Amino acid sequence: MKIKSVRAFPIQSEMIGALYQEGATSGRRPPWTKTAEVAGPMSGYTRFKRSRTAWRYDGAVGCLVTAEDGTFGFGATRYDLPVVHLINDHLGPVIEGENALAIERTWDMMVRAASPYGTSGLPSYAISAVDLALWDLKGKLLEQPVYALAGGPVRDDLPVYATGNDTDWNLELGFRGTKLACAFGPHDGLQGLARNEETIARTRELIGPDIELMLDCWMALDVDYAVRLAERIRPYGLRWIEDCLLPENAEAHDELRRRLPSMTLATGEHWYSIQSFASACIRRPADVLQPDICWAGGFTGCRKIAQLAEAHGLEVCLHAGANTPYGQHLSITSPAIRWAEYFMGSAPGVPLEDIRIFPGMPVPVDGCIVPSDEPGFGLGLTLDHIRQMQR
Repeated sequence: MKIKSVRAFPIQSEMIGALYQEGATSGRRPPWTKTAEVAGPMSGYTRFKRSRTAWRYDGAVGCLVTAEDGTFGFGATRYDLPVVHLINDHLGPVIEGENALAIERTWDMMVRAASPYGTSGLPSYAISAVDLALWDLKGKLLEQPVYALAGGPVRDDLPVYATGNDTDWNLELGFRGTKLACAFGPHDGLQGLARNEETIARTRELIGPDIELMLDCWMALDVDYAVRLAERIRPYGLRWIEDCLLPENAEAHDELRRRLPSMTLATGEHWYSIQSFASACIRRPADVLQPDICWAGGFTGCRKIAQLAEAHGLEVCLHAGANTPYGQHLSITSPAIRWAEYFMGSAPGVPLEDIRIFPGMPVPVDGCIVPSDEPGFGLGLTLDHIRQMQR
């Protein structure tokens, strides 16, 4: 069965629910995402400090891959028209006519075709969307869930932790851990450092000693600030601190590891190439690698990353891995992936079933999730659904 067409288009979908949606008034109170300040790489610039939406370029992208017999698979990623054009004007035509089941071949072809302008960054987003659509298509053609095609589950269900600062709601839903967004960084001085510690201390008191606690620093820190922060929060027993530094500065990551030998470090959300993760497996600047399956080469790319990490004794926890069926299916097949992240951007009191991205996807129940056993990723999408998603 050959690939007949590959087509990408903008869709209306917040891929991980990270941004507050105007008009989202249901629930007990507005979600933390409506007003919370979150430190980031632009926090040093006053007019961009309060909100990521003031400076981020985004936009969800859908990718439809159709086989000769009309069967289709659907993948998704981000970054709008630049990624759409990469797929429609370059990567799609490269693989059209290829065997729809030969995903290692098509993935390799796309990576090599993108090599003149580099596979990291936006090209990796494009490759991810196509690859995910191909796995969804393959599952449908073979009438198997993707996790079965990848070797089957390594556990009966997948433990899940919540990311988001509505900690009381996370606890009520039964999540096994909770991760806070770091509000203040180096530009906020000692007062910001103290307020970060106060938030972590208050959260630890709320959740008690038996729930894991993490801190997401989202590229906002430098080495010195990360060390000072880590030393202040050591008494609160964090599972890890993550994404402290800008992603490209490998030497800074190595220095942070040297200065914090006993703190568990996590990173990789903003790494995109296999080579970046392979280097990290050798250098070991982090203990937990966090690729995003919609950004870092799709199911094929992240499966390779998980296998690399397993061989080097490192843990993998996909960025927002429980928020999409894509991440759910990969996570349950890898021994290196012990649990999954579920980003909580919706209001407390709103059932998770009401805010899922795709109609067929499971949501966490009592801190665990089991992927759909429908063919492909079990997205539950018809062509009419997909047409309605387009913008």
